[in-house]
Amino acid sequence: MTLPALVSLYISHKRALGHRFHTEDAVLRAFCRAVGEGTLASIEAQPVLAFLNGNGPVTAYWVKKYHVLSGFYRFALARGLVSGVPLPHSIPRLTAPAFVPYIYSHVELKRLLDAVPAACTGRVLIDAYVFRALLLLLYGAGLRISEAVSLSMADVDLEQASLTVRGTKFYKTRLVPLGRDLAQVMNEYVGKRNDRHSGAADTPFFCFRNGAPLSKSAARSTFRRLRAEACVARAGGARQQPRLHDLRHSAAVHRLVAWYRSGADLHDLLPKLATYLGHVNLSATQHYLTMTPDLLHEASQRFERYAMENDHD
Repeated sequence: MTLPALVSLYISHKRALGHRFHTEDAVLRAFCRAVGEGTLASIEAQPVLAFLNGNGPVTAYWVKKYHVLSGFYRFALARGLVSGVPLPHSIPRLTAPAFVPYIYSHVELKRLLDAVPAACTGRVLIDAYVFRALLLLLYGAGLRISEAVSLSMADVDLEQASLTVRGTKFYKTRLVPLGRDLAQVMNEYVGKRNDRHSGAADTPFFCFRNGAPLSKSAARSTFRRLRAEACVARAGGARQQPRLHDLRHSAAVHRLVAWYRSGADLHDLLPKLATYLGHVNLSATQHYLTMTPDLLHEASQRFERYAMENDHD
């Protein structure tokens, strides 16, 4: 059996067991391109390790590739298709710094929105009004891009100002309320959309010019173009540049800062934010507290005011 055929069999097996296997699928397809299309048993250890190690330091992606390949080789080993597993016996310590999401400032968000018409020209198949609405929904409702592009017209209830988000990262359906301003923006978007495309319940909420469902890959590539148009980038030409998904992170951080500035108790509100974002574990939401310089600054200022008030007593 050729490597691509075995990969397809393995992916089908995992999905039959209920796993989504999207990232794993991408890793294994990249593995096929890197090592060739012979049988798995004929592939030497060197190209396997070259694919695993890549060109940079050991990162979280290295660990992901390791676990994906390890599972794949165990699958082949159990079926007598290989005699061994040419992978390291242990995972080395990560040498690359932990990835930190990019938190857009409000000024950068405005620059991105202003640059949408320029980014949606030429061969880009997404209308500017569609991409602008997508950006506002990702930020305003804190959605994942996969959740946004999966929305159908039936999932968007503008009378109740809410979204039904289905098929999420953790297989949970959740109801996401829309604020008044965001609901108004979505109402205006639907008016333009329905002038061009069918408004039937089963049609995609976000679509290409031809009415086909908008894809994650197209949204991400258009965003990279938008980011260049808006001159939004990490300083020093960093390898990891701001991403479309960072709109979700920015929404969470900005909400936390706003709550803190209003004097709210963040620990009481974190579970609500976790539910809103679709987090399974509260620790995923608490992580935002550690990536919020503005929040630390506000806490420092609040402590200084508290100390000064007590000094006067």
